[in-house]
Amino acid sequence: MIRDRILQIIAAQALIDPADLRLDARPEEIGLDSLGLVEAIFALEEEFDIAIPFNAQDPGASSFDTFTIGAVVAAVEALVQG
Repeated sequence: MIRDRILQIIAAQALIDPADLRLDARPEEIGLDSLGLVEAIFALEEEFDIAIPFNAQDPGASSFDTFTIGAVVAAVEALVQG
């Protein structure tokens, strides 16, 4: 399932168990700083062979919502199903 793989990738970058992820958590709440978030995005792009419209220099200017883990999951699912 796409959602499970996304959560596994995010959890791996945050060095936590996927079972500990909450969809309403913000990346920084699970230990993902800006570099960790960028690494997670690169891993997601590679895993699903997609291009994520994310601006690491100005995340707020991106159309890719990274406010919560659930938002990231929904956005990646939409890109994958495309």
